[in-house]
Amino acid sequence: MAHPLFSLDGKLALVTGAARGLGLAMATSLARAGALVLLNGRDEARLKPGLEALRAEGLAAAPLVFDVADEAALERAFAALEREHGRLDILVSNVGLRNRRPIDQLSRADMREMLEVNLTAPFALAKRAAALMLPRRRGRLIMVTSIAGPLSRSGDAAYTASKGGLAALTRSLAAEYGPHGITANAIAPGFFATETNAARVADPKIRSFIEQRVPLRRWGEPHEIGGAAVFLASDEASYVNGHVLTVDGGVSASF
Repeated sequence: MAHPLFSLDGKLALVTGAARGLGLAMATSLARAGALVLLNGRDEARLKPGLEALRAEGLAAAPLVFDVADEAALERAFAALEREHGRLDILVSNVGLRNRRPIDQLSRADMREMLEVNLTAPFALAKRAAALMLPRRRGRLIMVTSIAGPLSRSGDAAYTASKGGLAALTRSLAAEYGPHGITANAIAPGFFATETNAARVADPKIRSFIEQRVPLRRWGEPHEIGGAAVFLASDEASYVNGHVLTVDGGVSASF
């Protein structure tokens, strides 16, 4: 039999922010492709429904509970991961913080917090993950940025700046770790109908905006992000490095 495309059989993946939304959707797709997926979140109780759903499908999944912005907690989690598994094949750095406020209402502390969660934490995750990948000269670093990196709008400066920085970090990771067989890429989601966006999805004004602004005339569904993660994690993406894969229904391709 021919080997299936995009198979992740035997791979170990860590997805941060995987309790729900896009993180859980990507974790689910990676697991369905054959990976053992470690679901990260700060609260094990919030991870439980997703873990149970994956296991009910007969998929391999386990929790890895820590706060990505807590340096000591991150180090303890990776030490435990290394003791138990001795390796990591795929990192999906998905945790993100948003603070929608005009610039004159943002303090330096607000900006520092945004950068800490959206940029510094992914840097630390990638550095620690790469250390586990280097001995095997293979690995996949996948950052989740946003179309609010190359694009912007009023009242979202801190998020846009942090996600733009994350795209730049992805390029730097690609350049630095590429010679060691490790690729670094990013996924830039557009408008997705996640639990976090539930109030916005239900807002008639925003629905009208989506129908006018998105060429596909609708919100994205969380499961529609999964294929991008599987592709970038797979052997079929072995020569894709330093790329930002946009999944936005065509928003950034139109005006």
